[in-house]
Formats: sequence, C-alpha cells, structure tokens
Amino acid sequence: MNMRGRCACVASACFFLFLGVATASATTLLRMSLAQMSHAAKVIVRARCAGSSARWDAGEIWTFSTFDAEETWSGSPPARFTVRLLGGSVGHLTSTVSGVPQFHRGEDVILFLEPTSLGDFVVVGWQEGTFRVRRDPGAGEASVTQDSAAFATLDPVARRFQTDGIARMPLTLFRARVAFLLRSATEASR
Repeated sequence: MNMRGRCACVASACFFLFLGVATASATTLLRMSLAQMSHAAKVIVRARCAGSSARWDAGEIWTFSTFDAEETWSGSPPARFTVRLLGGSVGHLTSTVSGVPQFHRGEDVILFLEPTSLGDFVVVGWQEGTFRVRRDPGAGEASVTQDSAAFATLDPVARRFQTDGIARMPLTLFRARVAFLLRSATEASR
C-alpha cells in the first residue's frame, strides 16, 4: 500500500473512532410525569444509602447500591434492598452512562423502583425516578429535588428536550402529591 493509501486508512480509522467516542455517551430519556412514574413503580420508598460497589455482571459493569428503607410509600420493599445501575468502575475500567443516578453513603433519597428477576431493583426512569432529600439549614424544612431537574429529557409531545424536573419542593407537599396519585390510580382501577 502506498503512502496515500495508508494516510486514507488512518484518516478513516480516526474518523470512525471519533464518531464512536462522540456517540458513546449519548443517552436519551423520555420525560415521565410524576403520575406516570407513580403508576410504573412497584415500590416507592424513602431510603438512606448504606453504600455502593461495582462489579461485572453478564458482561457489563454494574454498580450495586444498598439502601435501608425508612418510609415505604407504595409496595413492600425489604428493610435493606439493593438497586442495580448500569456503569461503574472495576479495576482500571470505567463505564459511564448518562442519565444513570449515582448514590453515596448516607444520602437520603426517594426512589421509584421496579423489581428485577434477580431479586434487586432498578430505578424507574433512572434520574427521573430519583429524588434527593435535603434539609434547609435555616428553616429546617426538608425538600426534594429530582435528579432530572438538571438533565434534559425528551418531551415526546413537544418534540424537544427540556430540563423541567421537580426542584426544591417541600417534602410534605411531594409526599401528599404522590399519595394522591396512588389513590387516584387505585380508584380508577376499581
């Protein structure tokens, strides 16, 4: 192969490598309303993260976060349960997936969960089904912020990306809204 042919091969390889890297981190999540998540979740729970670890499972790197249930809003989670999330770090390899929440020991969260056939759970809508609970140091009142409040999700009706998740909603109001949605779904199914 002459020099011109080698340059063309190298240029083509670089282009496809760049194309693969540029598209590898793309994740599109469809926006789900609180009502949709409440209906989709088999378990809604306020919990505290006890820790996380990553390992290989079925050819992928997964992070397994363990939680202690503090308040059950729907379903019947065990007192201690595990949530599996795609991605994580094992040895020198890191797998990152946009839209997948990350949890840290001691975090207070509200999770909308779906059980897996393996005995653990996945978060409905990834960042959309994850709400962080924070207490205002001045007022002492707890509020919730949805992880997707800062992550653009696709609104299929408007056909555009939006960052419109729940942000700093008082916990008491959020709990009442979820209870109302669950009650409405139960009454509608009768």
